[in-house]
Amino acid sequence: MEEEHAALLDNNTWDLVPRPCGLWKMDLQAQPIHQLDVKNAFLHGTLSETVYCSQPTGFTDSAHPDHVCKLNKSLYGLKQAPRAWYSRFATHLLSLGFTEAKSDTSLFILHCGDETVYLLLYVDDIVLTASSLQLLHRVIAALKKEFAMKDLGPLHHFLGMAVQRHKDSLILSQRQYTLDILERHGMNGCNPCSTPVDTCAKVSATAGPPVADPTAYRSLVGALQYLTFTCPDIAYAVQQICLHMHDPRENHLTAAKRILRYLQGTLNFGLIIPRSAPSQLIVYTDADWAGCPDTRRSTSGYAVFLGSSLVSWSSKRQPTVSRSSAEAEYRAVANGVAEISWLQQLLQELHQPVKTASLVYCDNVSAVYLSTNPVQHQRTKHVEIDLHFVRERVAIGVVRVLHVPTTSQYADVFTKGLPSSVFADFRSSLNDYYSVSDYY
Repeated sequence: MEEEHAALLDNNTWDLVPRPCGLWKMDLQAQPIHQLDVKNAFLHGTLSETVYCSQPTGFTDSAHPDHVCKLNKSLYGLKQAPRAWYSRFATHLLSLGFTEAKSDTSLFILHCGDETVYLLLYVDDIVLTASSLQLLHRVIAALKKEFAMKDLGPLHHFLGMAVQRHKDSLILSQRQYTLDILERHGMNGCNPCSTPVDTCAKVSATAGPPVADPTAYRSLVGALQYLTFTCPDIAYAVQQICLHMHDPRENHLTAAKRILRYLQGTLNFGLIIPRSAPSQLIVYTDADWAGCPDTRRSTSGYAVFLGSSLVSWSSKRQPTVSRSSAEAEYRAVANGVAEISWLQQLLQELHQPVKTASLVYCDNVSAVYLSTNPVQHQRTKHVEIDLHFVRERVAIGVVRVLHVPTTSQYADVFTKGLPSSVFADFRSSLNDYYSVSDYY
């Protein structure tokens, strides 16, 4: 396969000569990352199904006014248009030697020797990075020969997220998006608070009168949910208000407004991704046992680090009721191990495999024992079989489950409300979540 790619690079569109340069060995400042925009993306798709449409207004055939048009290419508004566009684009990339990542179908990889290209597609927006600037320009030229697109230059703003370079780090933030949310809901002059959620017990689904405008509540919650992409510290608070979108109450709206007050005081915060080699995956997992006052289900949370970078996090209510805190924690460990398994596969496809065992930290000793002890007893015989895949991953040496004291359990941020001092300490312990103003 590499021989075929080398022939393509030498003889086809790009006329490249591979040079020794490893992607992760380069200085981040020299690593080019460009953003491309495809013009009228859906019009490039070729339909595989038979689709008819009425004759357009003003272009009706006077001889056959009752006839319809058979579409050969997709149009905006067709439900087949997104799939047709993706199929056309993916087919062209595969013909150039790219491979489609199995762990993420929007990611395409070209790897030949020490030369590497990564292309990420989201509808008509493309993020493209290569191991050299010359290689990047040749890839862009090859794409422009097939599709009408515009090179927007170095990546600076993508899907509502601002991307800034500072020395050997990337800074991701959604400051303008946050300001728009505050203004849209009349909270741009509110007083800030130190935490996004209080330390009281979780709010019941039926507590308080219904809100006057449920649509506005759902709009606010949806906007906050998108904000968690660069604000992991509000993930738990947003998860809690998401549970009540079907029947929002005034208490839930108050909780949502508290998040806005917290955001007012953290406008200059962003997610920092420093330059580092993908040395090891580390995940912190936690669960708040039987925390839901209505269903008694637990809340799971995890934070995954790749080297020193926070790359994945989650706060989610568990689908079933756990009979013990050990079971709830074990489910949280299983969620963390599942995320690690996906990241390991992704890194393997990126040709940057993690060569050491991934570490999973849990603050429940019983859950740690369950991950290695195959003995069935009264407390675990009811646990689903799929949860025990953790034992298999531990047995083959891919994962190690270790105990961590509660004082160092950073995943607590994703499972419960914390006092302001503890919250601030854990937030800073996420390593890569700092005030953007500290970098200028």
